[in-house]
Amino acid sequence: MSKIWEFFENLDEYVYVADIETHELVYMNQKALKSYGFRSNEEIAGLKCYEILQGNFAPCSFCNNEQLRSGYFKEWEYYNAVLKIDFHIKDTLVEDNGRLLRMEIAIDCGNPRQQNSSAYRNMEAALNQAMRMALRQSTTNQTLEVLLEFLGKVLEADRTYIFEKNDHGYDDNTYEWVAKGVIPEKATLQDLPPEVCAQWYQKFEENQNIVTENLEDIKEKNPAMYEVLARQNIHSLVVVPLYDDEKVIGFYGVDNPPARYFDYVLELLQIIGHFIVSSIKRRNLVRELEYMSYTDQLTGTGNRYAMEKYIAETKPEEKIGIVYCDVTGLKRVNDEEGHSAGDRMIRQCCECLKHIFAGYGIFRIGGDELVVLCRGIEEKEFYHKAENLKADLKANNITMAVGTAVTTRNAVDENHLLTEAERRMYQDKAEYYHNTGLDRRKR
Repeated sequence: MSKIWEFFENLDEYVYVADIETHELVYMNQKALKSYGFRSNEEIAGLKCYEILQGNFAPCSFCNNEQLRSGYFKEWEYYNAVLKIDFHIKDTLVEDNGRLLRMEIAIDCGNPRQQNSSAYRNMEAALNQAMRMALRQSTTNQTLEVLLEFLGKVLEADRTYIFEKNDHGYDDNTYEWVAKGVIPEKATLQDLPPEVCAQWYQKFEENQNIVTENLEDIKEKNPAMYEVLARQNIHSLVVVPLYDDEKVIGFYGVDNPPARYFDYVLELLQIIGHFIVSSIKRRNLVRELEYMSYTDQLTGTGNRYAMEKYIAETKPEEKIGIVYCDVTGLKRVNDEEGHSAGDRMIRQCCECLKHIFAGYGIFRIGGDELVVLCRGIEEKEFYHKAENLKADLKANNITMAVGTAVTTRNAVDENHLLTEAERRMYQDKAEYYHNTGLDRRKR
């Protein structure tokens, strides 16, 4: 142990020190060691501060390392859900043998939360802090994740979550936080049929919330929901609806909060609900703008930017099948029948591509140029699909020049990835004009 820490060894406050880069614990004084069940600093060597002090699997979302400076203390209030103590905290940055370290002194503000009124004030302050921390995140997804983490820890719950209605009216668990040792359920709670949450939505439409202190109370009244909840080892919960312009768009809630919190958990969740809806609306706006920036508006396929992104995300050694297409005769249709007819022709060509290459990347990169990229496909399957495409075009009386190739990003320069397929497309196009005797300049 460095001499620098000897001063804090027998201090009555909690003191810990962690590496600013690795989050590894460097030192805990006797008070902190004993409280967390350790006997010496040798036992904490290499352990992460967020795992031991907060019970997290990853660095804390509210970590303020980037705000710390040597010679200055940052003071704040925090409720530690592991020790169940309200702390007044003083943080600073120190250097020891060229190593930047975070030192935290935590002062116990009193007894663990026993009085509801005091707990409520502390929770309210913590949730205000949660919203401030959430707004600092770079994406709305991170904002919602940080908020659920705060709620879960402050309310000492097993799980916090958000459910949203999907495009066909089913319910998806879109965000989730779980306490240490609790099994995540998000992946198993997708596309829930309407009948599962039907009774909840009926209450939501009547501006009611769901407060269940004993799950057995709903076993007979709501068997579908009981089955879903019992499987997750839920024995109590509080759930509130999420409204947008008086329309219910989903709900969020807390599983297994301590019984002593039920009197005010509901009010806190209702307050935070408005913030969650606002965050979801911002997220949806960003998604819509992103969709527009990567989508060809005429066909609904990807545009050139989307294709470049698709290529960039392809592993250098991964095979990629390429179909390069040119809508033959588009100029004649535009000149003789109008651009609306030309647009229909382009959409028909895209529908053939979607029919044969569903699940792969389909892009419109020019007025009459379409590209399909099949990442990870086997050559035999790819060329079989290419033959099916030609047969489908013929069956639908659609003329489109097609060139194909299979390669990897390792094999060719990224800027020339499409070159061979494009060359074969032009060859196919030339053969078409030669065989038909048509003047390609008018086509």
